[in-house]
Amino acid sequence: MPKTIYLRTKDYLVSGEYFDLIQDAQKDLLQTMPQPGEDTLGDYYKSESYISHTDQKKSLVDKAYHFVKGIALKQKTSLITTQNDGKGKLLDIGCGTGDFLVAAKNKGWEVFGVEPNENARELSEKKDVCVKNNLEDIRDSNFDVITLWHVLEHVQDLDSYIKQISKLLNPKGTLIVAVPNYKSWDAKHYKEFWAAFDVPRHLWHFSKAAVERIFSPYHFKLIETKPMLFDSFYVSLLSEKYKTGKTNWVMAILKGSCSNLSGFFNKEYSSHIYILKRK
Repeated sequence: MPKTIYLRTKDYLVSGEYFDLIQDAQKDLLQTMPQPGEDTLGDYYKSESYISHTDQKKSLVDKAYHFVKGIALKQKTSLITTQNDGKGKLLDIGCGTGDFLVAAKNKGWEVFGVEPNENARELSEKKDVCVKNNLEDIRDSNFDVITLWHVLEHVQDLDSYIKQISKLLNPKGTLIVAVPNYKSWDAKHYKEFWAAFDVPRHLWHFSKAAVERIFSPYHFKLIETKPMLFDSFYVSLLSEKYKTGKTNWVMAILKGSCSNLSGFFNKEYSSHIYILKRK
């Protein structure tokens, strides 16, 4: 099937450059074009506003992010424990500043992380967790749970990455992937201003069908899909700023609520957690 331009948007965080979102109708997947090369991609992450790579709590937005993050950490540790029926060996890919690894470690998990950003990795290591620079640096295998919290959209070569992950997961293990959903109400409402497009840091943009279709050839079966209810509010807050130039908490809460209400009926939330196991 031919690939067409779905939308044109821009990098609101760092460069102000414009990018096209190319639709692959067969996979129900969007791809950011042009994609930065490996030698330039890191430049697009150089912003103090990129919260997942810092522990800063300067602004009200920072504080709100970390408040919600604390709630999410409890939900994530509960999820992995439920999926594995207790403790085990965990690999968190794109672990950021390591807070999820710390939370899991405190629950008795044996934890490992991967984080390419040097600043975030250093913050992780100060929290006494094992974090590597690249997935290729992980020598252990047979992980009970592998998690990618808002990471898959940053990966340049999806096929190669999924193959590597598959080799590291034990046959009865669980793969947990969280990504934004470009078919959500807030994505359709904000269009080119939707913060979760986050080009060019987000190289891919997923639907529920896309996740199932890209993992199926590697013998993964989608077991369950869960909503990430807080994401709609945070994304709407940023989207409002991109659209109007102002931080508007009231509109963010209103639009985030509209998105979650829509998701309740059509099951298309701002972001989803996908739980996958081997076929």
